[in-house]
Amino acid sequence: MRFLALLAILALVWLVGLFAFADRVRSYTPAEDPAPADGIVALTGPSSARVDAAIRLLENGKGDRLLISGVNRQVRPAELKAVTPGSSRLFACCVDLGFEAENTMGNAREIGRWARSHGYNSLIVVTSDYHMARSLVEIRSALPGVELTPYAVKTPALDDRGWWRVAVTARRMTLEYMKYLTVMVREGVRRVSGDRSADAVQGVAEEAAKKARE
Repeated sequence: MRFLALLAILALVWLVGLFAFADRVRSYTPAEDPAPADGIVALTGPSSARVDAAIRLLENGKGDRLLISGVNRQVRPAELKAVTPGSSRLFACCVDLGFEAENTMGNAREIGRWARSHGYNSLIVVTSDYHMARSLVEIRSALPGVELTPYAVKTPALDDRGWWRVAVTARRMTLEYMKYLTVMVREGVRRVSGDRSADAVQGVAEEAAKKARE
């Protein structure tokens, strides 16, 4: 009986956390006009909205350079330039493409190498609203001490307070919440017992996420 009561309490805590996470997602948008930073980073996603927003920030002088992280290796720079706003001159001089990242942790590592190579101490981070919380944790882990300013792109389907009533949006929010919790656990383990145990936690989480997508 006590075990069932404990499970019920844990489920309630998890559910409250999910709705708190959803409120945080919605709080990221509409994004406020950010103060200028040393650089801008955009994490690629299912559409060009993130890159479009980052290019506009670069055009408005919000950073010296832009890194587009996680670009598909089959995409040529000319092809990407053709579907994004902004002048060819700006794209040629001030936009860097990262082809190595395959997930959010990879994005963070790619961003870390790029920021350190340029000596940047502040970044504007552009990604989707639901993806922002986890992205910030990952980038802070890769770049401790660097100031990060979130600039989130709204996901229209998640703007409705009844997101949980629709299977597609409920699944997306829940999956992202679980990924976020896993990253937070990993960072806690890393602080307590070192990187090896943390990487093991991350490996289990990535396998679970892969199965959830299948």
